[in-house]
Amino acid sequence: MDESKNESHSSMTDNKQKFSEKFEKFHDKNYKHLLAIPLILLVFSIGYMFYFHSIHDDFIKKDISLTGGTTVTINDAEVDSTAIKNDLSSQLESLDTRQIYDIISKQQKAVIIETSTDSTTAKKVLEEYLGYELNDQNSSIEFTGSTLSGGFYNQLIIAVLIAFILMSLVVFVIFRSFVPSAAVIFSCFADIIMALVTVNLLGMEVSSAGIVAFLMLIGYSVDTDILLTNRVLKGGEESLNKKIFGSFKTGITMTVVALISVLSALLVIRSFSEVLSQIFTIIFIGLIFDLLNTWATNVSIIKWYVISKENKK
Repeated sequence: MDESKNESHSSMTDNKQKFSEKFEKFHDKNYKHLLAIPLILLVFSIGYMFYFHSIHDDFIKKDISLTGGTTVTINDAEVDSTAIKNDLSSQLESLDTRQIYDIISKQQKAVIIETSTDSTTAKKVLEEYLGYELNDQNSSIEFTGSTLSGGFYNQLIIAVLIAFILMSLVVFVIFRSFVPSAAVIFSCFADIIMALVTVNLLGMEVSSAGIVAFLMLIGYSVDTDILLTNRVLKGGEESLNKKIFGSFKTGITMTVVALISVLSALLVIRSFSEVLSQIFTIIFIGLIFDLLNTWATNVSIIKWYVISKENKK
């Protein structure tokens, strides 16, 4: 019995070793070619963003929190948000509605109505439609001017840019070498651009929370890239492929766990919180692209760099 187990274990070890050797040979031969896939995607993404900007005069579709407008919350479990959207779209500009549910009973508690129409007109139209007066007991009405919303949007964009610049400086301080540092920054930039393109293709209207999600994505994107680069450049006497494979096992575990956690949270809260749903959706999309840009873009650049450096010695 013990001999059979030993033989089985030995066979599995041999198979893993053979697979590892085959993969190393494949990667040594094709890692430069693999770099073409994310580069093509990035070129497409940048081109699409310029096309999108030429049509919308911005790089994202903004919701009421970033464009200004009226938000009406009606505390009525019987109000049909879909019917309101269908019936009042011609009277209220840029109308959007969503429901608020109790997280335990999953019963509707309120309806949120967003429109770029001013608060006085919006209130009047809704009162006529619902057949009763909207007051402090059954509703709340908030109006944000376009100037204030535009200023807030600009501040958020500046915050994202500053975070990206500071992250870049920290990366250069850590590695003190241009190519490895540039590879990390390039991969992070690609994650954000590709996620932004996907958000636009999905037709998502980005809120202030969505901008914050892109800010968070900088941190999520850069961690595996730093792990990989640090392991390859400072990983001791192991072979280059073993350093890469070792960092891959750790990095892929980190990202997959994060993806599962984000997806689980998204499935739970998507009906209860539009804000959290958008944050988790953007982070999930960004993490998917992070897999590509870390283990195709960054790994190819850093491997190319190390091999070229060794050949010069």
